[in-house]
Amino acid sequence: MAEALQAGAPVEALFAGPGADDRVMQAALAASVPVHHVAPGVLERVADTVTPQPLLATVGFVDVALDELADATFVVVCAGIRDPGNLGTILRSAEAAGADGVVCADGSVDLYNPKTVRASAGSVFHVPIVAGGDALSVVKRLAGWGITGVGAVAHKGETPAAIDLTQRVAVVLGSESHGLPAAVDEAVARRVTIPLHGRAESLNVGMAAAILAFEVARQRSGV
Repeated sequence: MAEALQAGAPVEALFAGPGADDRVMQAALAASVPVHHVAPGVLERVADTVTPQPLLATVGFVDVALDELADATFVVVCAGIRDPGNLGTILRSAEAAGADGVVCADGSVDLYNPKTVRASAGSVFHVPIVAGGDALSVVKRLAGWGITGVGAVAHKGETPAAIDLTQRVAVVLGSESHGLPAAVDEAVARRVTIPLHGRAESLNVGMAAAILAFEVARQRSGV
């Protein structure tokens, strides 16, 4: 809730149960957001978690149009991410690594799934996010703007350090079980594979996204 207010997201109303943080309620009132105090047990009945926080808010959609990423230098494209926790982790990692935007293409879990929003730890309000769009069309559109598609694959890709990620790039991630859609795999200009040294055959897509996002940040920092 505090993250949404700080980001200037369209918070429509705040519902406060016993023990709610007074500072957040005051911030909401200062932003002309209606604050409704509810009786004990009410939030537990309407929230989707067993022990919800004592503050619940309704917030309008925050996604943007793809055209808003035309000048981006670093984009993350989710092409079929099905698990809401993984999508939230990807949003969090992308924002922390300095991505200019994230595209949640068709076939990915709903950006506004409550678990996705929680797992993003507020990043859903701080990084521009495009909701929807055919993944292949998105990759081609980005390429037309001079943004090189780098597809994450489990095997036979280049190592992250072998690719110049200081250029304008879009890191493209496929589903946890099937990887990149075939057409998207053919459309990306480069393919990247994170080297593994243990017995694991692959990484969780959220973990892979974090590694690749921070490799982009590392290369751009000159370290």
